[in-house]
Amino acid sequence: MSEEPKIITCLCTANICRSPMAEKLLQHALYKESEPLKSISVISAGTSAYNDDGPSLNSVKALEAVGLDISNHISQVIDEEIIKKSLLILGMTELHRSAIHHYFADIKTPVHLFREFLPPSENPEIPDPYGMSLEHYEVCRDSMIEAIPSLVEFIKTIAAKS
Repeated sequence: MSEEPKIITCLCTANICRSPMAEKLLQHALYKESEPLKSISVISAGTSAYNDDGPSLNSVKALEAVGLDISNHISQVIDEEIIKKSLLILGMTELHRSAIHHYFADIKTPVHLFREFLPPSENPEIPDPYGMSLEHYEVCRDSMIEAIPSLVEFIKTIAAKS
């Protein structure tokens, strides 16, 4: 039996705002790359998510504005199975990274922040827009888009090792 393909997991709190947007944006960017990046799957999960919730309306609207659709997204909580399949986990804030290391103390999967590979002068965290205006979601989306080129370069280095 062959090993399942590796995935990248985007992680936020409830898996209805930031991580679904990050998942779709990163998957879109990787699809434009050559192999093996093109074949890496991107999923998302939450540290405190309920399973089977839909995405927030403003997350859907923020991505529709850039031609991407997350309207069919279904939330899920991060678990050991997801972690085992993951080549990389990308949190939105240090709290997400801390939660993963707290609840899964023996984790071997690298855990980084989505914006961690930008220059040090840039804020590495993506604040939660939950319950805020569409403008906050657009700022969140744009901060992810800004991070994607540096993130793709990092993914190239780990994909070559796997």
